[in-house]
Amino acid sequence: MASQEHNDQFDEKQHPVSPGAQEESTSNTQAHDNDNDDVRVPPKDDLEAAQRTTTRDSRARISVDLRRTASNVLTHAASHLTTRSWPEPPPPPDGGLTAWVQVAMGWLVIFTTWGWVNSFGSFQTYYTSTLPESPSTISWIGSVQIWFCLVISVFSGRLLDAGLFIPTFFVGAVIQVLGIFLMSISTQYWSLMLTQGILTGIGAGIFFTPSLALVATYFKKRRALAVGLATTGNSAGGIVYPVVVRQLIPQLGFAWTTRVLAFINLACLSTVLIFMRPRLPPRRSGPIIDFAAFRDFAFNGVVAGIFCLMMANYFSFYYIASFGREELGLSYSAASIMVILINGAGIIFRVIPPLIADRVGPINVMVPVTLAWSIVAFCWLAVHNVTGLYVFTVFYGICAGSFQCLIATAVTSITKRLDTVGTRLGMAFSISSFASLTGPPIGGAIQAANGGKFVGAEAWAASMTTIGFFLFLFVRVHKAGWNPKVRF
Repeated sequence: MASQEHNDQFDEKQHPVSPGAQEESTSNTQAHDNDNDDVRVPPKDDLEAAQRTTTRDSRARISVDLRRTASNVLTHAASHLTTRSWPEPPPPPDGGLTAWVQVAMGWLVIFTTWGWVNSFGSFQTYYTSTLPESPSTISWIGSVQIWFCLVISVFSGRLLDAGLFIPTFFVGAVIQVLGIFLMSISTQYWSLMLTQGILTGIGAGIFFTPSLALVATYFKKRRALAVGLATTGNSAGGIVYPVVVRQLIPQLGFAWTTRVLAFINLACLSTVLIFMRPRLPPRRSGPIIDFAAFRDFAFNGVVAGIFCLMMANYFSFYYIASFGREELGLSYSAASIMVILINGAGIIFRVIPPLIADRVGPINVMVPVTLAWSIVAFCWLAVHNVTGLYVFTVFYGICAGSFQCLIATAVTSITKRLDTVGTRLGMAFSISSFASLTGPPIGGAIQAANGGKFVGAEAWAASMTTIGFFLFLFVRVHKAGWNPKVRF
């Protein structure tokens, strides 16, 4: 007992409790009890609404985070794809044996395509005398041939950029040569349209643009010269094919004359298939049509100018022999010489303008060339004798050749990347194909509407040439101003 009392006394000494503290403790306890009585528990519906709001906010934050993450991943992937799979192509060698061999092969390609196409004037004159069709109707064969040759370029040009030049060239060459062989057994208008018009046009269109664009990728400073030299095949073919037709049809007949032409093309295209090779690595990605080009003022203006000029050009090339025969009374043999002259006169001038263009720019050369061409085109209205026809034909051929040799160079010069040259050239040629398709028939229809007289058609062709000149002038002034020293 004594021990217990001692412990109680010890606890009181160590932890004394004052009467005020006891009262305060009692008061706090009562206040706490009162607070607990005032706390209200929210209803169950309010709690569920708050939980749903919190869940929605959480989901929204997660969705935003996911979108940001996906966007960053795609941006990184696109950047990686652009820089790794489509690098800037290496600079061209601008010379060397391999590069000049490609120019020679390009010459053979243009010889067998545009030399062949431009010689249709000799066939136009022959068909007019042998088929029961009007000249305007017959000219559709040549127009369809050119149209297919150019319109397919929008697809075949992209195949060069994709690294498919060899199979593309092989398929096109086979179709073109097959078309010429089948043409030799064609005796009616519809069969000639199918073989000479459609088949040979499709075949040439498949391999022409990739081949010309390939030549351009080997050069930069000498690009205009290289392409100009290659395009002399146009004039050479425009001489050789009409001469063969003129000389052999009276001796061998139409069928074997056409087979000789087919063997010529077979030999030339086989040589090209052996030696012509692309330089740039393939660009697998990218569209067939570069729609960004249509936002480029220079591209639109140049293509529009080419369109107007080609509409008039092919009417003149196709009808110059018919004009000599119908208006001046020339024989078939004498009228065929006009086709040879209009193609051959420009052979030297397919080299001189490119030499100048390499120094001052292709558009700067095209402006005076198209101005001279417009003046010469109006001179056709003053031709009333054989001498005047010879003079007009020579000067017209010079102007046409000087312009045609710069088309590819002009389009290439306004194309920023060399590995899109095939695509851009294909687009330009495809658009101008509709001018080549409609130009000769429109001119022929104007002639027929004027009772067979050529005056109205001549004025129309000269006017279209003049419009083309103003389009090139407008592009030049818009991009480089009036200062002639600015290279463009």
